[in-house]
Amino acid sequence: MKRSIRTGLSFGLTSGVITTLGLIVGLDSATNSRLVVLGGIITIAIADALSDSLSMHVSQESESKHSKKEIWESTIATFITKLLFALTFIIPVLILSLRMAVITDIAWGFLLLIILNYKIAKRERINPIKVISSHLTIALLVIIITYFLGKGIAIAFG
Repeated sequence: MKRSIRTGLSFGLTSGVITTLGLIVGLDSATNSRLVVLGGIITIAIADALSDSLSMHVSQESESKHSKKEIWESTIATFITKLLFALTFIIPVLILSLRMAVITDIAWGFLLLIILNYKIAKRERINPIKVISSHLTIALLVIIITYFLGKGIAIAFG
C-alpha cells in the first residue's frame, strides 16, 4: 500500500474511532437519548471527516516532501476512512439498547485500534503490546473524560 494512503487510513481510523467514542460516551452520559447520540455520530462523521481531511491536506502541503498526488491520496483516504469508520458506530445504536450500544461501540472501537496498531507495530518491527497499550490508554482517557464531562453538563444544564 502506498505510504500516502496508509497515512490517511491510519490517521482517519484512529481519529474516527477516538473522536466518535468520546462523542458517543459524552452525549449518552449527558442525555441518555438515542436520537441525540445518532445525530451526534452522523454530524461528527461528516463534519470531522471534512475537517480532518482538510487538516491532513494542509499539513502535507506545508511539508515540501510530498507530491500533489500524494497529498490528495492522503486527503481522500483520511476523509473516506474517517467517514466510513465513524458511521459504523451507528449500527449498534440502531439495533441495541442505548446502554448496550455504547458498550458495543467501545469494544468495536478498541478492536479497530488493536488491529491497526498491531499492523503498524509489525510493519515497524516494534513491540505490539507497547504500541497497543499506549494507544488504548489514550482512548480510555478520552472515554473517561467525556463521560464525566457529559455528567457535568447534565448537572449544570439539565
